[in-house]
Amino acid sequence: MKLISGIVLAAMLASGCASQQQQGGQSRMPPADRVVVVKEVGSFHVGGRQVTLSGLPEKELVFSAGAAPRRVNPNGDFEVGQMYVQYIRLDAASRKGRYPLLMWHGGGLSGVTWESKPDGQPGWQSFFLQAGHDVYVSDAVERGRASWARYPEIFETEPVFRTKQEAWELFRIGPPGSYATDPGKRQVFAQGTQFPVEAFDQFTKQGIPRWASNDAATQAAYDQYVQKVCPCVIVVHSQGGNFAFNAALRAPDKIRGVVAIEPSGSPDPEKVDLSALKGIPFLFIWGDYLDRATLWTRASQTLERFEKALQQQGTDATRIDLPKLGVHGNSHMLMMDRNSDEIAQRVQNWLVAKGLSR
Repeated sequence: MKLISGIVLAAMLASGCASQQQQGGQSRMPPADRVVVVKEVGSFHVGGRQVTLSGLPEKELVFSAGAAPRRVNPNGDFEVGQMYVQYIRLDAASRKGRYPLLMWHGGGLSGVTWESKPDGQPGWQSFFLQAGHDVYVSDAVERGRASWARYPEIFETEPVFRTKQEAWELFRIGPPGSYATDPGKRQVFAQGTQFPVEAFDQFTKQGIPRWASNDAATQAAYDQYVQKVCPCVIVVHSQGGNFAFNAALRAPDKIRGVVAIEPSGSPDPEKVDLSALKGIPFLFIWGDYLDRATLWTRASQTLERFEKALQQQGTDATRIDLPKLGVHGNSHMLMMDRNSDEIAQRVQNWLVAKGLSR
């Protein structure tokens, strides 16, 4: 098994920081004690099932310009409902985290959320590798390298595509009605934003269609993922929150901690017994302008009830409201904001405090 030297990895990360400095951000050079040695980089698919289709019409298609047409038969056996996982594992001397960090993305997005930020700065994948964690980044069912399936034969509904306006306003970069096709006419919140607006169009290139009918398959794949990789700590964003909470309910012995970055949903404490989560520490982090978007006003209130229910049963649940700490302007995409390293450091401090990292 080949090793990637810590010097090479540090150079790669430093290059990303130089790019950050060129684009007006604050540079983040890896401290000397953060040079790490990568032991293994790999990937796998997990979850899914075999589906057999029949009775569909054949078609004649040309797949390459100038090539002869060929007849395509869409009937047969397919693997569907799987998810994709990429991992980077450190050698023992570099590892400070007691358990791997599993990074789960939100709706209409993929694992790219955690990689390089849209303005070219290093993302949380790099940050937590430098902090000494094995990092696993996944694409959930229907996203990225997990692949699609035919619809309506397998996926029951058609895909939903997010517009740039929805991303601008739903992710709280600007208030309702502030998006414009012309980038120069877009308006951010009057109090300012931490999101690098010059990279917004680049960010929206990450958008991936989603289906409204695949939650059961997605949860099943996440559950199998947990069984394959964990014990672990889950760092989850937005739509992924509910999947993480339910995965923890199903396998509380496998989950050592959950860091929820603005989760958009959770189990209902009045309908679901949360006692299985009593021994798992939770950290919830919220950005700014929650009261300026109806969806997030409701979501934060729903999650506050979930958080309080955890606390009432004795679960270690911590809530960080960044504006209350004097940190203003954060969007829904906290891991892409200009101050994302500051937020990541708060997560790392929490991991250390809970005995999950050195």
